[in-house]
Amino acid sequence: MSDSTKKLAVTQVRSLSGRPEKHRRTMRALGFTKNQQTRIHTDTPAIRGMLEQVSHLIEVRTVEEQ
Repeated sequence: MSDSTKKLAVTQVRSLSGRPEKHRRTMRALGFTKNQQTRIHTDTPAIRGMLEQVSHLIEVRTVEEQ
């Protein structure tokens, strides 16, 4: 499996209350609208950069494609 076909399951585990606007916009761009949601993203450098920026708010795990 190449890196471009890997999928990441990203779950929001912390609230956005009191967070900087930049973090709120990043979470919105990742598709989050509520706490405890999980979104599936393709593992790309752009997504990895976004995840690194809000790593304190999320939990990431690799998903095996079937």
